[in-house]
Order: sequence, then C-alpha cells, then structure tokens
Amino acid sequence: MVEEENMELVSFAIVAAAGQARSLAMDAIAKARCGDREEARKLLDESREVGIQAHDEQTKLLSREADGDHVPVDVLLVHSQDHLMTSMLCQDLAEEIVALYERIDGE
Repeated sequence: MVEEENMELVSFAIVAAAGQARSLAMDAIAKARCGDREEARKLLDESREVGIQAHDEQTKLLSREADGDHVPVDVLLVHSQDHLMTSMLCQDLAEEIVALYERIDGE
C-alpha cells in the first residue's frame, strides 16, 4: 500500500507541475496576442514538457494500482487530478488560440 506521506508528495508534485504547465500555456496566449508568435510557441513547448512531468506522476500511481498496490484516494489526490485535467485542457485550447493568432496574422 502506498504510504500516506508519499501520497501527499505525489499529489503536491502533480499540482505543482500541472499549475506550472497551465501558467505557461496562458503566457503563450498572451505572447501570441501581443504578436510574439515565436515566444508563444516556445512557451507552449515548455508547457507540454512540464505537463509531461505531472502526467508521469499520475501514470506511476495508475501503474501501482494496476500492480495491486492500492492507491488511497483522498481530497488532495482528487485536487491534483483536477489540476492535471485543467492544465491539459488549457494546453489544448492555448494551442488552438495561438494557431488562430498565427492564421489571422497570415503566418
């Protein structure tokens, strides 16, 4: 069974990485709006890289559960999953918004 203290660390790691990924995606939108498409693309790439860290932590938990090592679900873990899901959605939308700005500007 996964220790409670370890679960807190994993949950916080997911929250931190997902939050950073979301912030980078939002920064990419702001850069695109200001006309800095190159920086917007760079920030989207960074967002995806950081988001992978959060997703990897989640995958570790899923693998443990699949191996029979029950992962206790508490409010903190649910909260971390909300952050991960939101950041992934934000990245997808940011990608589309940056592409729209590029299209509008004829790039």
